[in-house]
Amino acid sequence: MKARVKWVQDVMFVGESGSGHGVVMDGAPDFGGRNLGPRPMEMLLLGLGGCTAFDVMHILRRGREPVEDCVVEIDAVRAETDPKVFTRIHLRYVLTGKGLSRAKAERAVGLSAEKYCSATVMLGAVAEMTHEVEVRDS
Repeated sequence: MKARVKWVQDVMFVGESGSGHGVVMDGAPDFGGRNLGPRPMEMLLLGLGGCTAFDVMHILRRGREPVEDCVVEIDAVRAETDPKVFTRIHLRYVLTGKGLSRAKAERAVGLSAEKYCSATVMLGAVAEMTHEVEVRDS
C-alpha cells in the first residue's frame, strides 16, 4: 500500500492514495490554514470510521442481515501536550434495518473491533477504545 502527500501552500497538502484518489488537507486559520479540508488527525478518525464500518457492513451482509444504514459517530480526546496522540476514542454505531438483530449487530461490531479492523487495533495500542451499538428498526 502506498500514498503520497504534496505540499500546496501554507499548511495545505494534497494526499493521493495508491489507488489514485485524492483529498485536500488543511489547517485551521490560527495555524496559517484556510480551513479548506480536514485536518490530518481528523483524517485518521475518518479512516478509522471507514475501516470499521466496512467490516461491520461486510459481516452483517454476509450473514444476510437486513441492514439498510450504518453510521459510525466518533468522539476522540487528544493529549494536552505534544505529541498530541489520541488518548480516548469512542465509536457509536447506529445501524438501521427492518428486523435487524441486535445480537448480530453487536457481534459484527465486536469482530471488527477485536479481529478485523486494522485501524482500531493500531489506534487501540495508544488510546482507550470504547464502543456502543444502537439498532434502529426501519
